[in-house]
Formats: sequence, structure tokens, C-alpha cells
Amino acid sequence: MGKLYLAGVGMTKFGPDPAATVKSMTAEAVGACLQDAGADPGQVQAAYFSNTLQGLLEGQLSIPGQIALRPLSLHGIPVVNLENACASGSTAFWLACQHLRSGAADVALAVGVEKMVFQEPARQATVMRAFEGGMDVSEGDETLAVLTALGAGVDGPSGDGHRTRFMDIYAALCRAHMARFGTTQRQLAVVASKNHDHAEHNERCHYRRTLTVDQVLASRPLGYPLTVAMCSPLSDGAAATLVCTEAGLARLRGAAPRIEVLACELTSATPRPFDAFERHVARRAALAAYATAGLGPEDVDVAEVHDAAAFGELFMTELLGFCPMGEGGPLAESGATRIGGRLPVNPSGGLESKGHPIGATGLGQIFELALQLRGAAGARQVEGARTALQENSGGLLGIEEGAAVVTLLQRPD
Repeated sequence: MGKLYLAGVGMTKFGPDPAATVKSMTAEAVGACLQDAGADPGQVQAAYFSNTLQGLLEGQLSIPGQIALRPLSLHGIPVVNLENACASGSTAFWLACQHLRSGAADVALAVGVEKMVFQEPARQATVMRAFEGGMDVSEGDETLAVLTALGAGVDGPSGDGHRTRFMDIYAALCRAHMARFGTTQRQLAVVASKNHDHAEHNERCHYRRTLTVDQVLASRPLGYPLTVAMCSPLSDGAAATLVCTEAGLARLRGAAPRIEVLACELTSATPRPFDAFERHVARRAALAAYATAGLGPEDVDVAEVHDAAAFGELFMTELLGFCPMGEGGPLAESGATRIGGRLPVNPSGGLESKGHPIGATGLGQIFELALQLRGAAGARQVEGARTALQENSGGLLGIEEGAAVVTLLQRPD
């Protein structure tokens, strides 16, 4: 099987944009991506379009990708519309890679877009309800009760403020981790504070304000141990990537350094006990990606991981093999995951600061890693970054995410 390359990336600013539409954000991200790759629309042979909410909020239930891409002269080609919870954007990337590996094309586009921020109360309520659909709607209360029981005995102040059901899920999973490993709320605050610090240097972030650990702890409480500053906001945004075979890359005019796609693995949830961590959906995706690439966690120089809440990053550093299980909190406290540390995680600012426009989130992570591997990340550059890992998970099935994608990228010497 021939090599695959990330030839171009594009991304809008993430965050509230009253004037933005699905079409306008798609045009901005895809236009920037094609320009970055030195590609003309006519050179794109297939497109994968990721979106989760447009059908629910705007009634655009069918062919949203064909509609959004048509003004960009991207028509006539295969366009696949997809939704896979918070892993939707990365699933689009995975499908684009699969398309090329099949031999059906040499150049494929993956684009994700989400319009989530509205002033109208009715639409705001619809967005909040949409998160209920990220789990089995027939077992929502029962699932949360099971998760809550895993952390029995770990208690703290719980807020009653505005939040999605998934913040309650993250909180319950975190309490289970605390009960088993002794993880502390302050360690979560260290993760969040670090990511807010990183965001100061990212002009595409929803939030760019730095926060100390104490300020994170003092922010409005949600389900214990989470506070608002530990959680991602709802955001508007779009991101796009262009993936090529060697033959496809040779036809483009882009001058950016090559980035090889070493592996991209998609897995789904399986029934398991909570403490069977080797069988966690993201762990299995990571192990498959490492095996495909012939690498291990020790080879990774920089990572972007799914931190819809700070616990997500802490847990993922364990599941991805960056530290032993239960030591994600001490790893964060050591400074290892900061820019300048042994393994910087979420130099973009992570979802907590950058924002979380669901359909675009995974592709936004890949955008950041492309900048890092090109040495083009400016003040947040990870020195000497050559190998990068991306993890993006979504939904909930049983006691874990319903889908997970892990991607390994590398800048050839």
C-alpha cells in the first residue's frame, strides 16, 4: 500500500459568530485548505462532509455536503455526508484515507462544520437536547446511574447551572477514576489551566484568556468535580483537510513540507467492565495505530486529544500510553504536558479553550498538528516536533465513548 500525505489544511476561528452559516464557514475552511495545498477544486476527486446539527436546527436533512460544496465548484464528485458524534470530523478523515487506500482516487477532501451558537432560546434549547442523542435514548437515565455508581463515595459541591448531559457523564467517569486512583480535582484544574495558557497564543481559539489553577477551581461548579473552566464551550466553526497519495501530491502546487499519514484507526465501543482499560475504545484505536505505524507512545512528540472536559485529557494520556494508568494527574502536575515539557498535549488550547464545534473538532486537531509538524505554530510551537498523535472520541455507549479515532502523522526527515 502506498503512502498517504496530508497536503493541505484550513480552519476558521472557532467560537460564536452570529454572521456565520454552514455555507460560509465551509467556504472559508475549504478555500484555505485548497490554497494551502496548491490545489484547484477540479483536482479533488471525492469529499467527506461532517456535520451533526444542521438537519435538526435548519431542516437540512439530506445532501448538506453537496449543498455546501457546490458554490466552491466542488460538484459532480462523490460526496459522502456523515455523522459520528464528536468523532465526526475524524471519521471524515478516516473515510478519506480509506477512499485513497482503496485505489479509487488520489486526492480526497475531509471537511467538518458546525453552527451551534444561537441567540434564539428555542434553538439554544434544541442544541442542548441534541446531546441526549449522543447516547442510547432509551437508556439515558439508567446509563448515568451506572456511571454514577462507579464513583460512589466521591462527593463534592455540584452546581445546578446550564450544562449538557455529557458534562454529567464526564463528571461521573471522573469520580470513578478518583475513587480508583486517587485523582484530585486540583489535578484536573492543572490540566485546564495549562490549556488556557496554551490558548493565549492561538488566534483561532474561542477563549484566549489565561487562568490560574485557583481560578479554574473557583469558576462555576458543574457536576463535581468539574467546573465551567474545565469544560469546552459550544462553538461555531469549520475545518478541512486534503489527503493525497504520492501521485496526487505530485500534481499539486503546494510548497508546505510533506506530512505523512502513518496511521488512522477508527474503533467502536464494546461491552466491558470499567477497569478493563486495555479494552477501552480509545486504547484499542491507539494500539491499532501504533501497530500500523510501527511506533509506540514513546515516539510521539506532540498530541492533540479530546478534552471536552479536562478529565478527558488526563484519562487519555493514560489510555494512549503516555503514562501508566492512574498517573495522568501526576503527569500533568509534573509539567510534562506543557509546551516545553517532555510531551506537550493540546498546544492548541484544547477543546476547553479552542472550542468544540462538533463536526469540525477532529479536523481542527489535525490542523493544529499540521502547523506543529511544519514548524509554523509560532509562539506555541513544540520544538523539534516530528511525530504527532491525534485522538478524537464521541458519543457514549455503556461506560465508554461510542466511537474513537486515533491518527499518527509524521514529518519525514
